[in-house]
Amino acid sequence: MLINRRFFEVLLLGLFFIAGCSSAPKAQTPLTTLQGNQGGMIVYGQVDGATTPAAAMAHILRIVQNNCGDKPQIGRVFRVKGSNSDAVFFTVTNRNQGNQPIAGEIIAAPTGPKTVEAALVSDSAQRFGTTLNPLQNQLFGVWHPGGAAGGRAVGSRASGSGPAPPEQLHQIWNQDHSALIAIPDGWVVQGNGGTTFAREPNYNAMINLNLVRGATANPNYRPYGGMTTGMGVKMVYPANVDPVRGFPGLIKEFYRVNNQRIEFRMESGEQMAGPSGQRCVHAIGHGLLLGATRPLPPNITEKDYWEMEFLACTTPPNRMGDYGVTISTYEIDPRFVDRYRATMAAILQSYQVNQAVVNQEASAIAAPAIAAIHRIGAEATERMRANDIANDQQHADWRQGEDNISRNTQSVSNYLLDQTVIQDNNMYGNGTIGHGTLWNNEADALVKADPNRFEYVTVPNYWRGTDYVP
Repeated sequence: MLINRRFFEVLLLGLFFIAGCSSAPKAQTPLTTLQGNQGGMIVYGQVDGATTPAAAMAHILRIVQNNCGDKPQIGRVFRVKGSNSDAVFFTVTNRNQGNQPIAGEIIAAPTGPKTVEAALVSDSAQRFGTTLNPLQNQLFGVWHPGGAAGGRAVGSRASGSGPAPPEQLHQIWNQDHSALIAIPDGWVVQGNGGTTFAREPNYNAMINLNLVRGATANPNYRPYGGMTTGMGVKMVYPANVDPVRGFPGLIKEFYRVNNQRIEFRMESGEQMAGPSGQRCVHAIGHGLLLGATRPLPPNITEKDYWEMEFLACTTPPNRMGDYGVTISTYEIDPRFVDRYRATMAAILQSYQVNQAVVNQEASAIAAPAIAAIHRIGAEATERMRANDIANDQQHADWRQGEDNISRNTQSVSNYLLDQTVIQDNNMYGNGTIGHGTLWNNEADALVKADPNRFEYVTVPNYWRGTDYVP
């Protein structure tokens, strides 16, 4: 599961309890617990032993983890405007009660030289976006840390500060029912084979989950047919490099083979344990994804790069040096980071793969591939007996097949990139026809504005050398 650990030091230091999790330890000074008027749970009081807000939040998170059997996934810690208190949103799966997704907010406020009070509001992840404000209003009606007047300003959302909580989510299958994901209303979901893509309607936030690519550590690898990018091409990258230090190079090659280019500045990275001997890296940074030949837009600087978070896992290489790479990632436009970061964490936590469907599809793909191998062998034998005319025809068919593969590969790449090929029927105002590949939203805008001039181009009508590389 992809997690946000930009403030990992808080998580390592580690409350109370949340709706559905077990109660706080007996050694803790008694805490006040309230049921939310509209659902959810409220807990507040002094945190024993905590001398800073960070230590109080860490203590709370550690107890949440112990009680729920799962490590909380936290957003960015923020200072509440007009106060000396800190707050953070989190999500956690309650493993002890049917894997129920829970979301909450923790607020910690100093009340003396070495004393801190804290409060937690929580509810099920699907309800939290609706119940957060009523829970906060109820909390600040009774909780005034250190007896301060106007306690509402300590953590009230009315101050307009800090990241937004997760939006309300609803579950939805991707196209082939191979994965289930929870998204806000209006978001778009695509994907199959376990791979899933979700985006905000205006492309301000996007998630790609379970992207898979074959890789090889063999530097002498040459793809069949001379192709250097596309679905059947392996990425070439050493399997024995340090996972964290090698991560920028790994994702650069991953996207290059996918006919994309990434500009990425890693801010932090850590190696994580993976399943079945896999090596996994959790990395956070800022970057941009571009088409393979698309230059950076003018006047773009690193401050305009999108927030990116990755979880990349590699399988152990076989004796031929071949291995697999799986990447999950999210991207947020820098203008909308506070709005969507907590929502991203909730979406990521909701992701579930339907392995039965994935296995069935893999078997369906493998059977034709095996038959194709036998067919190719039979055709090779027949070619040795055929005359020159038959050979010429066969070569022509092969070239056409390769051309079709290139077209289809480009179509898949355009799909993954959210790009579309369009035709301009009056390119220079003199009737000249031209083709171009644009982002989906740009293409949609042109076709909608002037459908007589601009039209979508289907895969069979791609221009060789313009819309795809043969």
